[in-house]
Amino acid sequence: MARGDARRGSSRKGQGPSQAGRGSQYRGRDQRTGGSGGRQGQGSRGQRGPQRSSSRPQRAGGRQDQQRPATLGSDLIEGRRAVAEALDAGIPIRTAYVQDGAGSPEGTDKTLDTLVRRLADAGVECEVVPRSRLDRLSSHGAHQGIVVRTKPFSYATIEDVIAAAGEGDALVVVLDHVTDEGNFGAIVRSAEVVGAAGVVVANARAATVGPGAYKTSAGAVLHLPIAQVPNLARAIDQLKEAGFWACAATEHAEQDVWHAPVYGRLALVMGSEGEGISRLVLDHCDFGARLPQRGRVESLNVAQATTVMCYEWLRRVSEEARSDA
Repeated sequence: MARGDARRGSSRKGQGPSQAGRGSQYRGRDQRTGGSGGRQGQGSRGQRGPQRSSSRPQRAGGRQDQQRPATLGSDLIEGRRAVAEALDAGIPIRTAYVQDGAGSPEGTDKTLDTLVRRLADAGVECEVVPRSRLDRLSSHGAHQGIVVRTKPFSYATIEDVIAAAGEGDALVVVLDHVTDEGNFGAIVRSAEVVGAAGVVVANARAATVGPGAYKTSAGAVLHLPIAQVPNLARAIDQLKEAGFWACAATEHAEQDVWHAPVYGRLALVMGSEGEGISRLVLDHCDFGARLPQRGRVESLNVAQATTVMCYEWLRRVSEEARSDA
């Protein structure tokens, strides 16, 4: 497929696998933080395949992986400031537990009294409980007389994300077991800001939408479909069947992000903080892209790298839209 075809969102349905395509750079696991970057000119970290043309390659098949059932993250938020921030961020709260006697009839404890009023105004059930119960709920003993339980997050399906993508140019961010909730939330925020169609995550051994993700995403998790899937490789294949090209962010890629075909209907695959992108997931990607680097720091973390690559996609499709106008 030529670049012009990809920019116009040409469908890949019915396209069979090919023996041509990726080089040997996809045979090792990326060990950098987030699997996102790499210094230009590095050749000792992994053998790279032959220089590919600027057009996107054909894809090859791969095995499907198996995931364990989902493990739930914490749904509790404790402490007055944290609860106030949760209300500000629009985090859906199911129940609030307030320490018996922590407030005051005279209104001298204005912080807690204000929080309770805000929770009641938001329709949250407030339950007065003894301190001993809050102590049991608290993770570090700093509940300050209040703990709230959030509502379960409603995840989308991969079909929902594909539907949100519509036709033509679209971006979907696929996270290969990113585990830090702060990184996860920051990635969702960047994806939402550039207009991505959705984010895809694994349902096991990966960060979930919890209080930390709500905060670092600045509420973006409420505005973007987030699909939780049992098999990332299969989800990537479904995206490719819907016309997407899968780009692996890896230091072993031949091309940097400025020259790789990062545009059109793109599934941007980002690796975990410690292990990068797994070999199985790499086998389902069509091509790779790395971040050019001049400094001495090893690499950007996965959240920072995702932001850079999302904006490169946005720059490309925006330029194409202007040229077609």
